[in-house]
Amino acid sequence: MSRIEVKPYGNSDKSKKEEVAEMFNNISKKYDFLNHFLSLGIDKIWRRKAINILKEVNPKKILDIATGTGDFAIASLKLNPTEVIGIDISEGMLAVGREKMIKRKFDPIIKMQLGDSEDLPFEDNYFDGLTVGFGVRNFEHLEIGLAEMLRVIRVGGKVVILEFSKPKKFPVKQGYGFISKYIIPFFGKRISKDDKAYAYLPESIAAFPEGKEMTDILSSLGYKNVKAQLVSGGIATIYSGTK
Repeated sequence: MSRIEVKPYGNSDKSKKEEVAEMFNNISKKYDFLNHFLSLGIDKIWRRKAINILKEVNPKKILDIATGTGDFAIASLKLNPTEVIGIDISEGMLAVGREKMIKRKFDPIIKMQLGDSEDLPFEDNYFDGLTVGFGVRNFEHLEIGLAEMLRVIRVGGKVVILEFSKPKKFPVKQGYGFISKYIIPFFGKRISKDDKAYAYLPESIAAFPEGKEMTDILSSLGYKNVKAQLVSGGIATIYSGTK
């Protein structure tokens, strides 16, 4: 399927993957603050909802893709896993995440690892559960990344994807449109000191497949029991599927 490719900096000499890694390296020190500030903390509620969906398969080995500084990985500890691996292409984000794990004494269970979502360094059927929070939108090749996720999950295991979407109903649609167009880029630019990073956010959301288009993609790749649940009036969607 042909899609418009949106890159953070629009550099023709670099791939989307390279630009995404560069962007997150640039904003890694301010990411946690901005993430919770711009979402008013609602992102924490979304993660809890996603983790409750993952609970159905009682996962002991969990992979968190595009882990960033590890918030989703930390949320998954509610499920009492024996092993959680957070993987990301940004060493800057991982460095902040590792400090967080050590400080909060989560490092014996949660391991933060550099890696590519399109070429996961794990054997087939290894994990019971897999999470991705606001990360699949940044994949350079969406279907390849989603197929890799399915490969490393055991039969009966579950994948849960939390991703931004575009609200359709008044007044959430109008309010979100204003915030994403003006508020997020304004504060994001000034606090992160990166001119492009928080302008990329609404641009990438606008270009990303959502709803039925996304569930159709998951089903076509072999995901079973595919579901989509809107949260906060459609500002985000939780997709889930099993192997």
